[in-house]
Amino acid sequence: MESVPAVFAGAVFALFGGALMVWTGVRVRRAEPVAVGVNRVASAVFATAAALVSLGLAVYCLARP
Repeated sequence: MESVPAVFAGAVFALFGGALMVWTGVRVRRAEPVAVGVNRVASAVFATAAALVSLGLAVYCLARP
């Protein structure tokens, strides 16, 4: 059974990663910049990578024995 801190951390990582992925997708779909003053493609790639890392950490936290 997972420990309570691991479940909490996994939930936080999952919520953050999912929200960042949705927000980035909406901004890219509307052709709006993801970050102000930064190259549109670079900021979208960086935000997507950060979301994937966060979702990966969520899986790691929730799947640990």
